[in-house]
Amino acid sequence: MTPEQMRDASLLELFSLEAEAQTQVLNTGLIALERNPTQADQLEACMRAAHSLKGAARIVGVDAGVSVAHVMEDCLVAAQEGRLRLRGEHIDALLQGTDLLMRIATPGDAAGELAVPGFVAQMAALLDPAAAFSAAPQVVTPGMSEPLLAAPSLASADVLVLAAEAQADVEPAPRPGKRSSQTGERVLRVTADRLNSLLDQSSKSLVETQRLKPYLASLQRLKRMHGQGMRALDGLKSQLESSGQSPEVLDALAQTQRLLGETQAILQQQAAELDEFGWQASQRAQNLYDTALACRMRPFADVLTGQNRMVRDLGRSLGKQVQLQIEGEKTQVDRDVLEKLEAPLIHLLRNAVDHGIELPERRLLAGKPSDGVIRLRASHQAGMLIVELSDDGAGIDLERLRCSIAERALSPAETVAQMSEAELLTFLFLPGFSMRDRVTEVSGRGVGLDAVQHMVRELRGSIELTQVAGQGCCFQLQVPLTLSVVRSLVVEVGGEAYAFPLAHIERTLDVPAEAIVQIEGRQHFWHEQRHIGLVSANQLLNRPQGQGDERSLRVVVIRERDQLYGIAVERLIGERVLVVMPLDARLGKVQDISAGALLDDGSVVLIVDVEDLLRSVEKLLTTGRLERIERNGASAKGVSRKRVLVVDDSLTVRELQRKLLSNRGYDVAVAVDGMDGWNALRGDDFDLLITDIDMPRMDGIELVTLVRRDQRLQGLPVMVVSYKDREEDRRRGLDAGADYYLAKASFHDDALLDAVVELIGGAQG
Repeated sequence: MTPEQMRDASLLELFSLEAEAQTQVLNTGLIALERNPTQADQLEACMRAAHSLKGAARIVGVDAGVSVAHVMEDCLVAAQEGRLRLRGEHIDALLQGTDLLMRIATPGDAAGELAVPGFVAQMAALLDPAAAFSAAPQVVTPGMSEPLLAAPSLASADVLVLAAEAQADVEPAPRPGKRSSQTGERVLRVTADRLNSLLDQSSKSLVETQRLKPYLASLQRLKRMHGQGMRALDGLKSQLESSGQSPEVLDALAQTQRLLGETQAILQQQAAELDEFGWQASQRAQNLYDTALACRMRPFADVLTGQNRMVRDLGRSLGKQVQLQIEGEKTQVDRDVLEKLEAPLIHLLRNAVDHGIELPERRLLAGKPSDGVIRLRASHQAGMLIVELSDDGAGIDLERLRCSIAERALSPAETVAQMSEAELLTFLFLPGFSMRDRVTEVSGRGVGLDAVQHMVRELRGSIELTQVAGQGCCFQLQVPLTLSVVRSLVVEVGGEAYAFPLAHIERTLDVPAEAIVQIEGRQHFWHEQRHIGLVSANQLLNRPQGQGDERSLRVVVIRERDQLYGIAVERLIGERVLVVMPLDARLGKVQDISAGALLDDGSVVLIVDVEDLLRSVEKLLTTGRLERIERNGASAKGVSRKRVLVVDDSLTVRELQRKLLSNRGYDVAVAVDGMDGWNALRGDDFDLLITDIDMPRMDGIELVTLVRRDQRLQGLPVMVVSYKDREEDRRRGLDAGADYYLAKASFHDDALLDAVVELIGGAQG
């Protein structure tokens, strides 16, 4: 509700909002008091919540709410003063009162008021008659025990706020529109559409700033070419002077050199300013995007409202004592993810209480405490939200599960007998599968798990079940922290970029052409002691087949339950964090595609719908239309290969670069330091020089400077690769004459190979 809506709301609507907030406090506190009846902070919190509701109900004239809150407050005050020890029946009654208060505050629920006299009588019977205060059931009306505050002629929202502030023992309520968080920060209400628009605009700004990088690289290349032109004019001037040319010719040449010198100074200044502007713009855009994204994030505790109470009440209805222990309540998650997580968590919690936790007598016989424990833990890991829900119950009877699978004819009995535990547990996620003989109001362990899995996959996440017989089960849910961005592996298929969400990727592989085999008309390869089916991404995505001449395939392995599939792509571009851009609704459902995004250079990438893609794979397999992946094999003999010199004092880095380039077909030579590299350059011909900066005898800056001064080597493309990723180090390398500067941390995503191709093209001459 916005501040404007709050000012226009009726007193009853405002009372309903306050009742919703205060009953949450009561639910949480009463469940804690059930475990520790003397916990002072929880007693105080519950007493204040009941007192606040009593005052608010009196102001709006809801006498039934005043009566219920009054007897609840009396009970809690007696417990605070030590005149009453809260037992199970007291907690039950107080929780019933909490529910009754919420019903009374709900517009249109007239039945709530009818239950008030019975509740007041029930509370009176529970209170100790010998207590110093009167426990007689009385309906408190205005003017009976505490005077009703006069309501001045103000807006309804202000009336409620002022009345609450007038109660001496209640903390002042913040005015609408000026609410403050517990940290003292001002809190404002903003619509979800505005937040989404802000995030969309900030993400586009972030992408746009990345488009400056190619212009900066072009300016650096232009500056180097300008320097080469200046050196060429110096050589021409020397030749003209020695050949006795007229003064007019020499003056014209000097004028040309002067003009070029001025333009070189302007070019250097503009390049430096644009470089600085690009860096600052990217930093500001990143900060803007991070701030906009943080506005959408909410603590994980927001999805837990009422779950403690639900677990407690469900357990008692089944004759079980169950505690819900929660860790990571403050873990930040996207608002949309939280909303979609609520239903799966309720499914899993109900299953854990009903079919996971045993009855108290069975737990005692098994040597366990009579109270069962369900643990819910949320945490961040590698950009994902990890939710673990475990119980200390009996676990899953695997033999009974085997019988259920065989009885339902889901698999032959002899096959079921040989299945591993992980394979057996996957059957619990099949639609309609249950180990229950009859349907009850509370789901069995299998009922609803297919729905849970479907909802988790809609979040681009995964769910995994593990169990230990006699000790309990554990469900692990892995979902993105936000639906606005997705961590993906970007690949090239048919000359275009596609993105696979990392949550669905098992691994990536280079599969040699000779390792691909035909089994029953389908292509497979052997990996980690199992056959993995191989499918071409070009066929799945209807892209033209690339003309690759490499000796191995780039394969993305994706998992569907216990089944692995290999998707052959042309190139692995690398891991990227993509801002999701939904497709236009007028397009309908695009096969195998879920959304779009923009890469750093502004080009469009389509995000693959992995579940849809897996259905396409199954369709190709069942219809027999799967095409064979053909490779042309190694490069033709006799074709010259481009030569690259790698200069680095680290053996590991030298070998890594050599293998990367050799696998792409380049002829690679290595040198151990700058001096060794300089000798190699003077004695042989190369198409590209790749050098480190920090090396003994001669560092990379000195080596590049010598190369640019040498008449024969002036046009040799040079790439600097260094651990140093600071702006000043990059400028030093480029100012010395390098064409490209790359940090060594970028090896993992083909950035080195992409840069080599940009500078000198493919490996074939």
